[in-house]
Amino acid sequence: ADFDAKKKRKVAEIYRALNSDPIDVAALRRMAISEGGLLTDEIRCKVWPKLLSVNTDDLPPLPAGKELREDNKDYQQVLLDVRRSLRRFPPGMPDDQREGLQEELIDIILHVLKRNPQLHYYQGYHDIVVTFLLVVGDRLATALVEKLSTHHLRDFMDSTMDNTKHILNYLMPIIDQVNPEVHDFMQSAEVGTIFALSWLITWFGHVLSDFRHVVRLYDFFLACHPLMPIYFAAVIVLHREQEVLDCECDMASVHHLLSQIPQDLPYESLISKAGDLFVQFPPSELAKEAAQAAQAERTAASTFKDFELASVQQRPDTVLRQRFRERLRGEERLRGEERTKSILTKPRTNRFVKLAVMGLTVALGAAALAVVKSALEWAPKFELQIFP
Repeated sequence: ADFDAKKKRKVAEIYRALNSDPIDVAALRRMAISEGGLLTDEIRCKVWPKLLSVNTDDLPPLPAGKELREDNKDYQQVLLDVRRSLRRFPPGMPDDQREGLQEELIDIILHVLKRNPQLHYYQGYHDIVVTFLLVVGDRLATALVEKLSTHHLRDFMDSTMDNTKHILNYLMPIIDQVNPEVHDFMQSAEVGTIFALSWLITWFGHVLSDFRHVVRLYDFFLACHPLMPIYFAAVIVLHREQEVLDCECDMASVHHLLSQIPQDLPYESLISKAGDLFVQFPPSELAKEAAQAAQAERTAASTFKDFELASVQQRPDTVLRQRFRERLRGEERLRGEERTKSILTKPRTNRFVKLAVMGLTVALGAAALAVVKSALEWAPKFELQIFP
């Protein structure tokens, strides 16, 4: 009963935010992130467009499928992927209904690609689109997916995988900040980050079998910075610390363990932790760390070389380590032992210090601490930094 009362309160709050003038998007973000997310698909139909600033009043009609499919270079691949997507539809859905939805799915994908020739289809994209189709229907899904594809998913839709690999490069530094032991173990196993690729590019839609968990995560990701899925990936690995450390320390074993995602994850607490980590170690800081480790001279060319090298080895972290060691040797020569000692013993944050309270006090002023009581209230306060 207590849960129901809480739920009712939350629904009322969401509608209050939707009906205020102007719409209180910061409150909607907070609702999408906080416990339980947006609660129902009916609410998602109203809130998701606001989170993506899509105007639902004037949605373009969908073109007929036939003209989209003729001489479309992606059609065959999309068709194959959609045919294989059976398990993404609710079990027990009648065949003809599912087949109708699969046709709509093909049309939405081809429509977005046709209108945005700079976007390239990738396998797994249909896993994201089908989630929107099932929640909001084809017309609204088309508008939302188009916005998402030109923003959040943009890096996955380049002609090469370079940007996607670059995003995967954030995984190890996040793990390193929270749990050096797990990080070093994965490092020794040389497992790389490819196990998390399908998580990232489908927003976990491909790997989670329960649709409720998928839409809950979509609430969270739509309300956050585009890099949040990689923080969530890191939190899943950290959550499995014991299993990882008990594993044989070799690439095949660790990769196998990590690529099998457990279905009974404690989603709410992981979402809350991913939010905490984002605030404690924002991408800008991790990027600096990666770039610093990559090369002392901060030239775009040198970073690009690293990513190229990384993509060949599929072990970006190894490259970064190597660069870090080289830099240490150089600095030893330059500045003697002292300098080296300070780099090697870079202070590590106490694991999951609840929301780095010190940093927050400075950033928000002591008065704002009241707001920070709950780990899930961070979005609106950080809006300026988080949503560039």
